[in-house]
Amino acid sequence: MRWLAILLGGALFGLGMVVSGMTDPAKVIGFLDFFGPWDPSLVFVMGSAVITFALGLFFLRRYLGKSSSINLPDLSTSSVEKRLVIGSIIFGIGWGLGGFCPGPALANLSVLRSEALVFVPLMLVGMFFAQRVFGLDR
Repeated sequence: MRWLAILLGGALFGLGMVVSGMTDPAKVIGFLDFFGPWDPSLVFVMGSAVITFALGLFFLRRYLGKSSSINLPDLSTSSVEKRLVIGSIIFGIGWGLGGFCPGPALANLSVLRSEALVFVPLMLVGMFFAQRVFGLDR
């Protein structure tokens, strides 16, 4: 039953990516190009994702609390680490250059899009490099 929920959640996520245009690198690059023909439509996609996450986290904290087996972070003691900032910068550069992030890249790999055929192997090399060289395996 758990695998079915995971499969349905992944399918829903993938469908949302396709419907929103997040799987089209040209649309993503248009969103990130502030000095050209800027396409602000992905702001709504990201905004709705943040709102959905915030509501889900609120629900989990309020109704599950400490009695749950779900491990929620303690927001009062969390801090921004240097490696989080560096990783975010690297992710942003890759997203801006390629127009892909991991989810849409895998979705485009399934239809053999040429950009994804280059991006996904390089993404895996980068992940391997980050784990082995910098010890980023958490």
